[in-house]
Amino acid sequence: MKGRGTARKGLRITTILVAMVVGVVAVILCCCILLFLDRYRDAMVQNARTSSSQAVSQVSTTVANYLGDMEQAMELVEQSMLESADSRDKLLTAFLNFRPDVVAVTSYSSDGALLDCWSLGREPRETIYENLSFDLEKARTAQAPYMMAPHVETIFESYYPWVVTMTAPLEQGGGAAWVSLDLSFSSISSYINNISIGQRGYCFLMDGAGNIVYHPQQQLLYAGLKTENTTALAELDDGSYADDTVIYSLTGVAGSDWRVVGVSYVDELVNRGVREMIQLSLFLAVVVLAAAVLTSWLLFRLLGRPLRGLAAAMENFETDADHFTYHPVGGTREVQELSESFEHMVLRIQRLMTTVREEEVNLRKTELKALQAQINPHFLYNTLDSIAWMCEQGRNAEAVKMVHALARLFRISISKGHELIPIAKEIEHAESYLQIQKYRYKNQFTYEFNVDPECLDYYCNKITLQPIIENAINHGLDLMVDEGHIWVQVRQEGEDILFRVLDNGVGMSKEQLSSILQHDPKDRTGIGIKNVNDRLKIYFGKQYGLHISSEPDVGTCVEILMPKIQEGDYEAK
Repeated sequence: MKGRGTARKGLRITTILVAMVVGVVAVILCCCILLFLDRYRDAMVQNARTSSSQAVSQVSTTVANYLGDMEQAMELVEQSMLESADSRDKLLTAFLNFRPDVVAVTSYSSDGALLDCWSLGREPRETIYENLSFDLEKARTAQAPYMMAPHVETIFESYYPWVVTMTAPLEQGGGAAWVSLDLSFSSISSYINNISIGQRGYCFLMDGAGNIVYHPQQQLLYAGLKTENTTALAELDDGSYADDTVIYSLTGVAGSDWRVVGVSYVDELVNRGVREMIQLSLFLAVVVLAAAVLTSWLLFRLLGRPLRGLAAAMENFETDADHFTYHPVGGTREVQELSESFEHMVLRIQRLMTTVREEEVNLRKTELKALQAQINPHFLYNTLDSIAWMCEQGRNAEAVKMVHALARLFRISISKGHELIPIAKEIEHAESYLQIQKYRYKNQFTYEFNVDPECLDYYCNKITLQPIIENAINHGLDLMVDEGHIWVQVRQEGEDILFRVLDNGVGMSKEQLSSILQHDPKDRTGIGIKNVNDRLKIYFGKQYGLHISSEPDVGTCVEILMPKIQEGDYEAK
């Protein structure tokens, strides 16, 4: 391996990246911006005026044809009014059958009263409150047929079509002064509604004075949610007019004073120019794609592949740091330096891990031995105190039995120096201790073991139950007047073993429970319980240990949780 100070040849990756990115981006952006602005400016003006003018011209032609068709229909109606009543009725009935778009033909007297109404299958109301299709004042002043703005037909019951009315004076009408033709406006209104200039553009009709004849958004106009500056538009000549946001196109309707107004919006012109920009955009996209492919290939060769190898090596090191072996990768100077630095870091971390592991093992062994050393003298002191008391009382035979039981206890507790022993041995150890204590307390308590047989072959820390039982006797049952009882239970909890020691003693308060596992070394009470809890946490982890629940004058329950340890797992621990 080369030394860390060895000079390396090759370009700096930063130099390559800066030159490549700046050059490619600058060229592409300049071309795109210049070409796009130029094409967009031309397309915006031309497409707006052309599309708006074409749409308005189509609407004007359609409306003019509609009005011309209406004038022809009025001529037929005027001729029929000159015939006799029977002939007139037959002619108008045939006319209505031939022209289903004609809603009604009506005649009026000189004072504006409705004389006759011809309509297929419909009769006028008996009482007409307001006839929107006839204006007497306007009819008297008109010297020729005139057209009314689109309105709702109001002379029929429960039938209100949208119509346009043409009224003509009659010189020989058999008593009728005027005749009116109501033609359905739905076809022409649907056509105007479907006309769009861009996504939001539209067309509408107005008369020469600027009054709106028809607007596709009339409801918004009536509600005051939209306005049209028709007064200013009426003063403009036919043609196209544009401001910053809107383009107006105006065209007159032949044969009437109506004008078609087209409204389009400048901000939609970008979409109109998209089609013309597609070919140019595709060409630019090919150029950008080619540059991206070339750049990606260069980055892969110079940077990507070595860094991927380095990243994979880091993942492998994280997965199995103990058996990991690393070989530096090649590439640019920066990659080489990073690779060699990682190699030095791996070797140093592995050495540190070995040192820390050895120190942790030694520290745990030392802590366990120290805790065990505290438990053994404490237990021995209490047991010998009981034997001495029995000797003083002259109960030598019972003292001998206690000495034998004590010997059996210590034989199990020594266990050839092993920390873990089978649960069966731990139960035997606890039972021997209870036999000793039962002699001392003159059978003031009883005990009971409830052990799952499948748990006996698992291993546990030695001298785990004895300190708990000792505390139950000394601090739970010793102060009782009635006979006490101790239950020892062992059962499986999934992948763990649960020991439970219960008594019916005096119990403990919440303050005693909170302080029993945080023991003051100067206080003799609870040394065993704290050390048992500390040993379990050191040996198996923080999730294992003791849990104590108690209620005054009811009793105490101590639960001990530890994992299932089999004989094959003993050396691993």
